[in-house]
Amino acid sequence: MNTADVPRGWQALQNQTQLEELMSLFGNFHDACVREIHAVTGHYVDESLSMTVDWRTTVHMLIQRQYRRLSAIELRFEEVVGLRFSAPPPDYENIIYGAAFFIQDGILYWADNGAWTPESSSENTWVAARKVYWRDASEWMGARLHYRTNTD
Repeated sequence: MNTADVPRGWQALQNQTQLEELMSLFGNFHDACVREIHAVTGHYVDESLSMTVDWRTTVHMLIQRQYRRLSAIELRFEEVVGLRFSAPPPDYENIIYGAAFFIQDGILYWADNGAWTPESSSENTWVAARKVYWRDASEWMGARLHYRTNTD
C-alpha cells in the first residue's frame, strides 16, 4: 500500500506488527464497546434508474473504552470481504474484554472476542477487509451518534 493511498488523518494497518502495536496502545480493546457501525457498498441506483455495481464496501466502526487516554478509536475497513454484526440480546452487557486483530491470507480480521477465528461459528461481531486504517476518536465519547446523517 502506497502512503498516497492512506486517507488523510488515518493511520494504515498493513502488517501484524502494526496490528499488535494498536492492540497494545488501545489496551487490547479491554473494557470497550462497539458504539456505531456504518457500512457503505459501491452499489447504487442513479436518477435515471441505472444501477452501478461496485464490489468495494467500506465499514466504519467507532469503539469506545473505559480509559482516559485514547478512549475511543475509529476503524475504517476498505474492500470488505465479510461483516457480521451480532446485536446483544436483551439484558446482556456486550462488553469487549479482549479483541482479535490479525492477518490471514492477506485479509485483515477484527473481532470483538480475542478467541475468535474465521472458522468460529460463534455469535461475535467481526469484520474482514483487504485494507484497514485507524484514527483517534477520543472526542467522540458519550451517547451522541456520529455516523447519523439526519435527525429522524
